[in-house]
Amino acid sequence: MYVNPDLDKPIFIQIAEQLEDSIFTGTFPEETKIPSTNEISVLLNINPHTVLKGMNLLVDEDVIYKRRGLGMYVREGAVERIRRKRQGQFFSQYVASMIREAVKLEMSKEELMRLIERGYEDECNPDQ
Repeated sequence: MYVNPDLDKPIFIQIAEQLEDSIFTGTFPEETKIPSTNEISVLLNINPHTVLKGMNLLVDEDVIYKRRGLGMYVREGAVERIRRKRQGQFFSQYVASMIREAVKLEMSKEELMRLIERGYEDECNPDQ
């Protein structure tokens, strides 16, 4: 984990996003313990309250939960909740801006679709 204090994005959000990504990619499987606020704060040399604020975002999204006296754990079903959230954000963050740029470049829908298909094939079949 790392934080970049030079970003416009608050540190607690950076922490929440990195923890979420670690859960989504399987670094922290469902029903396993995640590092404590103190462990993360020491690792990143930041205030534990900042870490807790980021973790509380994930608690609010029902991705992690607290076991009294034991720490924070990844909730069962967290990966699917994260997947649904990210799919919902995908259009607004990526597709809409790509279409706006294609329109500026006077690309046809067919040209854009060919580029997407080429990129998808390259990503799914890197050895070809």
